[in-house]
Amino acid sequence: MEIRVLAIGDVVGETGADFLARHLRPLRQEKRVDFAVVNGENVAGVGLVPGQAAMLFGAGADVITLGNHTFDKQQIIPMLEDNRYLLRPANYTDLAPGRGTMLYDCGRYSIRVISLQGRCNLNYNCDNPFTAADRILKNEEKATFTLVDFHAEATSEKLAMGYFLDGRISALWGTHTHVQTADEQILPGGTGYITDAGMTGPIRSVIGIPVENSISGFLGGVRRPHQPAPGPCAMRGVLYTLDSATGWCTQIERIDVR
Repeated sequence: MEIRVLAIGDVVGETGADFLARHLRPLRQEKRVDFAVVNGENVAGVGLVPGQAAMLFGAGADVITLGNHTFDKQQIIPMLEDNRYLLRPANYTDLAPGRGTMLYDCGRYSIRVISLQGRCNLNYNCDNPFTAADRILKNEEKATFTLVDFHAEATSEKLAMGYFLDGRISALWGTHTHVQTADEQILPGGTGYITDAGMTGPIRSVIGIPVENSISGFLGGVRRPHQPAPGPCAMRGVLYTLDSATGWCTQIERIDVR
């Protein structure tokens, strides 16, 4: 049996969420998607609030993953505790609210989703994502398919994680850098991989924020509020075809809906 898993890159702002709401379900139908994971940590600019999470679920997300802005909106904390389909990075301290991995029973198969955060250039106080992933795979209940959203800054850290987990997981995609990479591949051990799934948000922007705001910052000007750019949006991600006999990826396709 084969299943098709869709991973959608960081949704930026209400406009990105609105675009997702219009296009995710038609894409699921067109591509015969069985399971969809959406990174939602930038819907509120930085962070996510419960109403926005409900919107993403209503749009067709089966699981929402977060990243370094998980706790920027404190309103999300009760939902992190109560909703097993909303994941923060698993390599946060055990004192952090919520959970970073979960096993989902989908009837004829099961799926484990793991959310991880990188440490290179992010400067956040979290555990080593490599040892955290290793610990989860050794100690948690096994699934037919295992999926990893690696929210990290450095492409080297993402690629290293891909090879570190190759053959032990079904698919890994990078998030956080908001620019879709063209290196989708099936690694030697059978793991589907891409360094960054891309962004769901404004096309004419610098990683989602207005171009002039970003340029001003790089010129040394006054830091402007982190707000989404106006204009048309795109939804980017990656589609994996997975084989239940092995748990590995047999096909990978980049997604770019405009």
